[in-house]
Amino acid sequence: MSLRILATGGTFDKHYDEIAGKLSFADSHLPEVIRRARLTVPVELDICMLMDSLDMDDSHRQTILAACQASPEKAIVIIHGTDTMRETAEVLGAANLGKTIVFTGAMIPYEIANSDALFNLGFACAAAQLLPPGVHVAMNGKVFPWNDVQKNRTAGVFVNK
Repeated sequence: MSLRILATGGTFDKHYDEIAGKLSFADSHLPEVIRRARLTVPVELDICMLMDSLDMDDSHRQTILAACQASPEKAIVIIHGTDTMRETAEVLGAANLGKTIVFTGAMIPYEIANSDALFNLGFACAAAQLLPPGVHVAMNGKVFPWNDVQKNRTAGVFVNK
């Protein structure tokens, strides 16, 4: 089995710009994260876009859908911003692609201490290989079906609806 990882941005891939004092996008962290995770399953990485999910619109979601449709791999992990992960998962869930698609992200950017990014990626990669076809969200050690998940912004975690 091989695995496709699609990067779309989100907090996971943000960099801290010490001059401007804010988080922004530069190059994706995913090549380094994949090396550091020491994945032994064959992985294909696609950088679809690097953006905050709050800035995504329907055209971005269609780009992600098209990337999943074009993927020869049946197991796909999508790195996505947590704020609108559920909305993009709904688009893919409605498409019923017959593939196992697992969304994940991070509450703290990969390059910042105590980030959950590396764990969430590893967890999502395992989930994508073990779960049945469908669209799922894997965050902080829990897996949710796409249509029964929401972000609890106060607690900073995902919960069932």
